[in-house]
Amino acid sequence: MINKKLFQGVIASFFASSSAIIFILLYFSEEPIEDVIVSLFQQKKLGGLISMGALINLPLFFLGIHKRKTNFAKGVMITSIIIVIMVAFLKII
Repeated sequence: MINKKLFQGVIASFFASSSAIIFILLYFSEEPIEDVIVSLFQQKKLGGLISMGALINLPLFFLGIHKRKTNFAKGVMITSIIIVIMVAFLKII
């Protein structure tokens, strides 16, 4: 049961972040998403976009804590740490 809630937190956080990134791309660009991602990577701005998309994890984390679903909140935190590592890797490249 504990692992199920942890996994649900990871999946919910991943999909929330991904959908926020896609929403930002669709709202601010008129080009296809693939072209915008390649352009942002070449300009070294992809990490900033991923960071903006990951901000949706903050309300998810606090909602999990508020509802006393600590394992769900741990899953959200795990995804957030993975995103931080990914953004740091993109900054190094």
